[in-house]
Amino acid sequence: MPSSKSSKAEPPARADVKPIAVRKARPRSSPQARLPWDPIGLMAGVDEAGRGPLAGPVVAAAVILDDTKRIRGLADSKVLTPLQRERLYDQICEKALCCSIAQASVEEIDTLNILHATMLAMKRAVEGLRLKPAKVLVDGNRLPVIEVLAEAVIGGDATIKSISAASILAKVHRDRLCQTLHEEFPQYGFAAHKGYSTPEQLEALRVHGACRHHRKFFGPVAATFATDDTGDFGVTVAVS
Repeated sequence: MPSSKSSKAEPPARADVKPIAVRKARPRSSPQARLPWDPIGLMAGVDEAGRGPLAGPVVAAAVILDDTKRIRGLADSKVLTPLQRERLYDQICEKALCCSIAQASVEEIDTLNILHATMLAMKRAVEGLRLKPAKVLVDGNRLPVIEVLAEAVIGGDATIKSISAASILAKVHRDRLCQTLHEEFPQYGFAAHKGYSTPEQLEALRVHGACRHHRKFFGPVAATFATDDTGDFGVTVAVS
């Protein structure tokens, strides 16, 4: 049975994921983390939320910050409180040059696996930007295949402000989606655990089985999944 932290076994490399050499991020004064050899133009940060949960879509965000409009407190979304994330979400939407939020649905996760679904959500987020960046900085060690120069940055969500901003948008947007799922299926407690494998959700799966928002191939769900309905979360949401 697959682990609760991963979907079915990863397939061979595909055209929608670009394995590349990566660098570890170093803090920089510019929110765009510009390097001497980078092209002239706008820089976008990209990050995701929701790779590990048992339920719900995976969400990605892309952000181009405005160097003239400082946003205090940008950091990796995981180290911020929910109240801090909500406050920063509003500031990012207000002060960024542009930003985009996109997602890959549970059906896409089950079909593609979580890695490729994440790359798909990132691709959609970049393509949803109102302005085209000269370069995209992506948190992690993988890149989606996009028609823009891109670089993967390990630890970028904690050190590069535009990626931090993207991590906050993705996290807040996904948490709000989980609140909607909770209103539809309160027995699972999505509002509290956001779809992650907590004792409360595992007990709910044991008692109620899986609903249409659960990821079929994630371990605790695989034996209980049963539904004839579908959800559609694979839609890009333009923020600005």
